Amino acid sequence: MTIDIPLLLERDGAVASLCFNRPSALNAIDPPMARAFLSAVRELAADPSVRAVIMRGAGKGFMAGGDLTVLSADPQRGAAELIGPLHEAVRVLDTMDAPLVAQVHGVVAGAGLSLMLQADFVLAAAGTRFNLAYANIGASCDVGASWALPRRVGLRCALEIALLSDTHDADAAERMGLVNRVVPAAELDAEALALAHRLANGPTLALGHLRRLMRSSQDRDLAGQLDAEAAAFQACAATDDFRIGVDAFRNRKTPSFTGR
Repeated sequence: MTIDIPLLLERDGAVASLCFNRPSALNAIDPPMARAFLSAVRELAADPSVRAVIMRGAGKGFMAGGDLTVLSADPQRGAAELIGPLHEAVRVLDTMDAPLVAQVHGVVAGAGLSLMLQADFVLAAAGTRFNLAYANIGASCDVGASWALPRRVGLRCALEIALLSDTHDADAAERMGLVNRVVPAAELDAEALALAHRLANGPTLALGHLRRLMRSSQDRDLAGQLDAEAAAFQACAATDDFRIGVDAFRNRKTPSFTGR
């Protein structure tokens, strides 16, 4: 008997790949997948050799959202079984130094769009369709969408996306700022892997400070953000990568960062 693995965790050097693996259900999240995602994220966060992470989906789409079979059988319990591990996974991802790249294709809806919004970079295949979708089933959003969406596209655009729950094509998503760029579908895997390796070759601890500073900037006033920047810079100045970077810049060489 074949046992389906709801999430695949793969490594290519310093790059880790998380692949949602329920292709027959367009990777709709059920409780086993939610728990597997949290377990994998915790594993990556505890591994300093991971310097970039790719998040993708198997089959014809990135993710169609939460599994409606689970949510219709027992709405409140089903919601709790999905939201609990997914929200904890988002909290863990937010603390990581390794940048997160989402490569999306086909359908990106509901919790799939919410998860995509947590990524630092999003590459979308041409032809991808996006819909936040929660309002279409009489629900508010989860998985950090209400935090991330206004920061990505601005409040007015975020309200349009959320309240109308229309479907947007890849070009519209790029114009709105939902994705960084659209690439031909045949090139998506290679483009995402190349970007992840470029990030993995960077000064990982400094990139971690940068991503957290950017993410928290709207939650502080200027004075508080200046304090946070000063503390982060001092932490970076104590790293091997800072010394390597400064020496390489002074000698007009390309730095070889170690992630330490």
